[in-house]
Amino acid sequence: MLETVKTNGNLTVEENNIKIGCCGFSAAQARYRELFPVIEVQQTFYQPPQPATLERWRADFPTDFEFTLKAWQLITHKPWSKTYQRLKVKLNDQELKDCGFFQDTAIVRQAWETTLLCANILEARLVLFQCPATFKPTPANLELLKNFFSTVRRGNLKFLWEPRGDWPDELLIELCQDLDLVHVSDPFIRPTVTPSLTYYRLHGGEGFRHVYEDFELENLLNSLQPQKKNYVMFNNINMLEDAQRFQALVKTKTP
Repeated sequence: MLETVKTNGNLTVEENNIKIGCCGFSAAQARYRELFPVIEVQQTFYQPPQPATLERWRADFPTDFEFTLKAWQLITHKPWSKTYQRLKVKLNDQELKDCGFFQDTAIVRQAWETTLLCANILEARLVLFQCPATFKPTPANLELLKNFFSTVRRGNLKFLWEPRGDWPDELLIELCQDLDLVHVSDPFIRPTVTPSLTYYRLHGGEGFRHVYEDFELENLLNSLQPQKKNYVMFNNINMLEDAQRFQALVKTKTP
């Protein structure tokens, strides 16, 4: 967890190693692509768009603009999740039972193939698997997690994993090493255990409505390893403005 104290750090950074963006289009696409170099697509989590829509997005953005995306919720979340309210595809009772928690079922495998197609169209390199807090480190869940990531078709993708809840660091380190995963976290709650590639999602710390103060953004920057690759993705209510402020801060520290 980041210290919430004011600092006077004089860190110099390699701007190209810190990519800043938002979790979702927080502005019109034409404006967003002028502001940031990366977007984390949220629609693929709720209900993946049609291929033609994704093809249009890819064509409308510069070739060096990066898309990352969230894997379809049918892989990670159970149907009691409120996020299923935004699911448009109709599933029968058995399919709903077979959804979520990385189960070895036809519906989960199909959901992954759909996610993989989306990633390929967007030319994404990173796919995020965000787990609900109800997915706890029980023996049964660990078996499902290991089976999924050990057998699923990856292509050239790097897998990002955001567990939530009480997962011990030692277990996270072991799983990320064994399953080739990048640990994703909110740095104001806990640091990543895989700093060789940092992917932070800033949910507002303990509250979505939190607006980051200048000293918090300074502390965040000082916590990064500029010689490594860092993604800083804002997901709080003030994400558009806070991401721009952080991007401006990074520029002031670039030699």
